[in-house]
Amino acid sequence: MSKAPVVEENEFRHLVKVTAISGESPIRNVALVYVLYGTGMMLTEIASFTVRDYLREDGSVCAMSSVRAAIAYNNTARPLPWTNAKVVGALDAYIAERLRLGHGLTVRKAAFRGLDPDTPLFRRGDGEPFQLTERKTSAGALSYSCDSLGQLYRKLHAQAGLNGAHALAGRRTFAVRLHRKGFDLKLISLLLGHSTLTATERLIDSDPVKLGDLVAGIV
Repeated sequence: MSKAPVVEENEFRHLVKVTAISGESPIRNVALVYVLYGTGMMLTEIASFTVRDYLREDGSVCAMSSVRAAIAYNNTARPLPWTNAKVVGALDAYIAERLRLGHGLTVRKAAFRGLDPDTPLFRRGDGEPFQLTERKTSAGALSYSCDSLGQLYRKLHAQAGLNGAHALAGRRTFAVRLHRKGFDLKLISLLLGHSTLTATERLIDSDPVKLGDLVAGIV
């Protein structure tokens, strides 16, 4: 199986620009794109993380949260920092849109910005959460997927001309960009929730960096 593509900076900017002016729920979709590329989370994790995973009760952002074991793809908690200004800005714009639409509100308007804290942050166009599908593997273990969110990410990439790109492109791009910036492999592995460095190495292997970019700033 081929690796998901790495989305370069100019392609990502184009993806955000097109997403912001296209289709249903553009404010939500921009937030979905930023969360995908800014955190390296998996589909089911994005569908499952809650208002409380992002906001404190007083409405401020949790600068250092976590992908809880209950929603992590490998059932192991890992750090989830909300410190990127663009990601936070996109999420805050989406929360304001949710309040305007009246999706998932509570009577406690002063807490969690008026949103139900223990429900998923991202909602479908009708205001309902994205649903997970439960499946059994051949070994009898349970696995989960979120086909509707996966299809949405494919559509967002396709309408920006990134044909063949999907949700895993965000995770691989997240890892590759950190590696290009020189960050330690152990830290990248921690943020991705990998149990071994080998898994991280496989994700960043065959980085399609352009040769010209390597030498452009060498002197």
